[in-house]
Amino acid sequence: MQNDARGRVLLVAPPGSYRVHAYLEAACDLGIAMLVVSEGAHALIPGFRDGLRVDFSDPDDVIRQIQRTHRDQPVTGVVATDDGTVELANRVAAALGLAHNAPFAARIARRKDLARTALAEAELPVPPARRVDLRRPLAPQVAGIEFPCVVKPLALSASRGVIRADDLPGLEAAGRRAVAIARADAVASADEEERDTLLVESFVPGPEIALEGILTGGALTVLAIFDKPDPLDGPFFEETIYVTPSRHPRAVQALAAERVRAGCAAYGLTEGPVHAELRLHAGEAWIIEIAARTIGGDCARLFTFGSGTSLEHLVLQRALGRSPDIPFRDARRAAGVLMIPTPGAGTLRRVEGVMAAGQVPGIREVSVTVREGYALTPLPEGGTYLGFVFALGDDPAGVEASLRQAQEMIRVVVAPSLAVEVAG
Repeated sequence: MQNDARGRVLLVAPPGSYRVHAYLEAACDLGIAMLVVSEGAHALIPGFRDGLRVDFSDPDDVIRQIQRTHRDQPVTGVVATDDGTVELANRVAAALGLAHNAPFAARIARRKDLARTALAEAELPVPPARRVDLRRPLAPQVAGIEFPCVVKPLALSASRGVIRADDLPGLEAAGRRAVAIARADAVASADEEERDTLLVESFVPGPEIALEGILTGGALTVLAIFDKPDPLDGPFFEETIYVTPSRHPRAVQALAAERVRAGCAAYGLTEGPVHAELRLHAGEAWIIEIAARTIGGDCARLFTFGSGTSLEHLVLQRALGRSPDIPFRDARRAAGVLMIPTPGAGTLRRVEGVMAAGQVPGIREVSVTVREGYALTPLPEGGTYLGFVFALGDDPAGVEASLRQAQEMIRVVVAPSLAVEVAG
């Protein structure tokens, strides 16, 4: 049993979540005990015994199991690693009497259709949107819709199933494709509505930014604003480069922060991490997404590179009711990350040029996280990056230049997947 003198955090994670390891490392650094809640027949974390296996398709039973465990191993904070466990984690925290977002607020943050409604009712700048049920004829439901538009599953992240359509035939094709992705990737607790209903919204042109923050009693502390210098115009929306601090005018950054703060209030979010995506268009910061979790992938390591303190450290301390120092707002150095994209479907043979990329001035680390022989699936069906390249520099433009130079060095070799025919 781990020492719990400094508190015990319950980490609610879907099977295979890549965020778990970072949280475990942060908990070890802080002397915090960790109890991981997930599902599956095998070990939750190799070499880690403090785990509770549950069935996410029965949230009420999960809560009862955790309450029983809580009697013998008291929990002092609850954290969700991914979108799919945010709602459950907040329900658990509420049942244990710990700091939490209202479960309905967590649900709004996870469900794109509910989020759009909440933001529109608060008169915040969001693209016009409507729900489309793929079990019913499509034409009457999209009558009068303006193109281009974007099709989205209700509750997936990492741009999975997000497709731009420029006309009605394109919308019909995008809808069929997106709903198949939603059905295949839905979390265990997803209802029928999430598997068969899509969101169709107007496409908002303009540069995209991301905001990372943390809520305490409803007050938002901005940790970083990231520029996304590559255009994200579709038909799919694979992100490549994040750079901070933002090069947009301070007034624009302040507007984005205010829109996110108001969006969190519209959802009812009051506690924990926030990751928001916004588009800058026509003098406004349009809210594309506000998620009640940290930034995805290994991108959270940008905070460690820039300040020496990880984002997971902050989230864990906040979950325990502490007031951690926030080192990122005054960071003088620029930082950035390149998410190595998946070039196409097939089997990964190798990634060439890693050593050369690592020798580019400003590059601090090149990490290839997918191994040879792995079956690659690009967006919109897939959602996995091959790896990450991190850079530091004196200014954002220099960091971006380093990342682009490193990207030119990297070559991903993919072999076509061979279909195997079985003779009848």
